[in-house]
Amino acid sequence: MESSSEGVARVGDGGVVEDPAHTEASTPKTSTPEAVAAGAAVREAVMPETVVPEAVGPEAVATAVAAIAPTSLSPSRAGDFMQCPLLYRFRVIDRLPEKPSPAATKGTLVHAVLERLFDAPAAERTAPRAKSLIPGQWDRLRETRPEVVELFADDPEGERLAGWLVEAERLVERWFTLEDPTRLEPAERELFVEAELDSGLRLRGIIDRVDVAPTGEVRIVDYKTGKAPRPEYAEGALFQMKFYALVVWRLKNVVPRRLQLVYLGSGDVLTYDPVLADLERVERKLLALWDAIRLATETGEWRPRPTKLCGWCDHQAHCPEFGGTPPPYPLPVTPPVRAAESEGGAQGRMGPG
Repeated sequence: MESSSEGVARVGDGGVVEDPAHTEASTPKTSTPEAVAAGAAVREAVMPETVVPEAVGPEAVATAVAAIAPTSLSPSRAGDFMQCPLLYRFRVIDRLPEKPSPAATKGTLVHAVLERLFDAPAAERTAPRAKSLIPGQWDRLRETRPEVVELFADDPEGERLAGWLVEAERLVERWFTLEDPTRLEPAERELFVEAELDSGLRLRGIIDRVDVAPTGEVRIVDYKTGKAPRPEYAEGALFQMKFYALVVWRLKNVVPRRLQLVYLGSGDVLTYDPVLADLERVERKLLALWDAIRLATETGEWRPRPTKLCGWCDHQAHCPEFGGTPPPYPLPVTPPVRAAESEGGAQGRMGPG
C-alpha cells in the first residue's frame, strides 16, 4: 500500500513550481459528506462514460438509454467502483438519473469562476472581480444544466439561493488567501486529457489547472470546495492527482513536478511531489481495478458495498441493501469459467510484451 504522508508539503504562490519543503501539512479538518459530494463526479459528468438521461421514472430506467459496456476510466468512476461496485453499475451502465446537490453544484459554480478569472489581465485578477463573475456563471450554469434550477424550486423568496451564493463568494474569496492569481499564468485550464495504456485501457479526466515553470516543470492543480481530509485519509485524496499525473506521463513522457490540492472549504493546500514509481504503482492498481470491472461487466455480478456514504446515495430505491431491486441487467451475461475448465488454456496478460 502506498504511503499516505510521504512527500506531502505546503506550497507557496507563484507561477513556477517551488522546491518542495517536504513538511507535513498542518492538521486539516475532517471531511464531510458535503465535501465528498462537492469533490466528486459533477464536472466529469460531461464525459461519455458518465452521461445520464433526464429524470425518468424507475420503470423506464432500463430502456431510457442504450447500455454499453464501459470502455474507459476516470478518477471519479474509479472511485465509484472502489467505494461500491453497484454504484458504479448504476452510474456507468444503467445510467440512472441523479438529482443535483447544492454542494456539488456550488463546486461547479466556483470552478467556473476560477477558470474564467484567468481571462482577465493579471492585474485585474482580484477578489472583487472574481465575485462579480458569480451571477453570470450561475446564469450560464442554469442554461447549460436546467436541472439545477430545481435546487431552489421551494425557495420562492430567493432566501436560500441568496445564502448559497454568499457561500460561493466566501469560497472564491478564500482562494485569494491561498494563491495569488496575479502571479499565475496557467498553461491550461479545465484541460481534458485522455491516454491509452499498453493494455488498451483508456484513462481520461479533466484537470482544473496546469502550471508550467520556465524550466519546463509541470504542476497539476485541483480545486476542492470541501474541507481537507485528515492526514490518515490524504492518500485517498491524492489518488485523483496521481491518476492525472499518470495520464500526463503517458501522454508527454514527463512526470509532473508537483501535485497540488487547494481546499477552499478549509483553507488548506495539500501538495505531493510524485516520482515515477508512484505512477507505476497507480497504473498497476488501475489495471487490477479494470480487470475487476470487466469481470463484473461480463458476469453481471455487481455487489453493493455498504458504507456510511450510503445515506447520501440517490439509488437506494434500486439497492438491495435498502430493500430495492436493481433494473434488469442491460448487457449480455457470460457465466464465469470454473478453474478446472480453464486449465491448460492461454493466460491473459496486460502491459507491454
